[in-house]
Amino acid sequence: MTNPRNGFRNIAVAAARVGDAKKASPVTVYDLAGASPLADYAVLIVVESAPQLDAVEEEIQHRLKGEGVFCLHRDGMRSRNWKVLDYGGTLVHIYDRKASEFYAIDRIYANCRQVPWEEKPEPAPAKKPAARKPAAKKPAAKKAAAKKTSKKK
Repeated sequence: MTNPRNGFRNIAVAAARVGDAKKASPVTVYDLAGASPLADYAVLIVVESAPQLDAVEEEIQHRLKGEGVFCLHRDGMRSRNWKVLDYGGTLVHIYDRKASEFYAIDRIYANCRQVPWEEKPEPAPAKKPAARKPAAKKPAAKKAAAKKTSKKK
């Protein structure tokens, strides 16, 4: 039997990557193990504007729905500065900078472990030195033929 926390972690990581792809910053994922009875993971996504907030929220729901994961509850649908998506063991907070500064929600999770979510680029394969081909032999340069002087008769 698989651990359901892994599924919630995957949801959190997927939501974080969507936020990052939509140019939200900072995007942070916290492991709430033992710290919260509500969820196992929290995703904090800070956006610059209300249109970006709507775009991030819509894309997260669309992307996760495509993977068969549905939002159980949404809050703040009329809000222009904060929305929360509840995926059971994962809470996704999407909010603007003013709300971030005013509520300082990141301080609530300060004692929780951050989860790395960014895709690490695959290391480039080590390049082998190109095998040197032996230099092709150039045909010998032809010597210019000596000019024959014509004899007058």
